[in-house]
Amino acid sequence: MEVSTALNISAAEWQVMRVAWTLGQVSSQTVSDVLAKKMDWKAATIKTLVGRLVKKGALTAERDGKRYLYHPSISEQQAMDTASEVFIGQLCQHKVGKTLLKMVEDTTLSQADIAALITTLQEKQKTAPKEVACNCLPDNCQCADGSCNC
Repeated sequence: MEVSTALNISAAEWQVMRVAWTLGQVSSQTVSDVLAKKMDWKAATIKTLVGRLVKKGALTAERDGKRYLYHPSISEQQAMDTASEVFIGQLCQHKVGKTLLKMVEDTTLSQADIAALITTLQEKQKTAPKEVACNCLPDNCQCADGSCNC
C-alpha cells in the first residue's frame, strides 16, 4: 500500500483502523460490536467506514464463508508516522518546536518514552542548526522578529 493512503483517513476511519490494528483481523460485525459500545455508532455507519477503508487500500478484504474478514494494509505505527510527517510539514517551521513542546506537555508519557525523548533530543542538539530555515510565504515572513503570522 502507498504511504499516502494513510493521509486520507478521517477521524472516524481512524477508530475503525484502531480496532483492526488491535485485533489484526476483524469482521464488520466485530468492528460494529466494538464501536457500537465505544462510539454509539450504528452498524450501517461502520459498514460504510469499513467500505471506504477498503477502497482507500487501508484494509484488505478476504472472503470467509458468508462474511468478509478485514486486515490492515498498513501498520498503526506507519500510519501515525505518516500522519505526523504530513502534520509537521504543514506548519511554519519556526513554530514546530513550540508545537512539539505543547504536545509533550499535554501527553501522558511513560518513563521509557521520556528517557527516549531526552536521548533523541540530546543527539539532535549536537547537529541542530542555530535556527531553522523559514518556510513562510516569500516577502511576507515576520519570523525574524518573533511575530510570524503564517
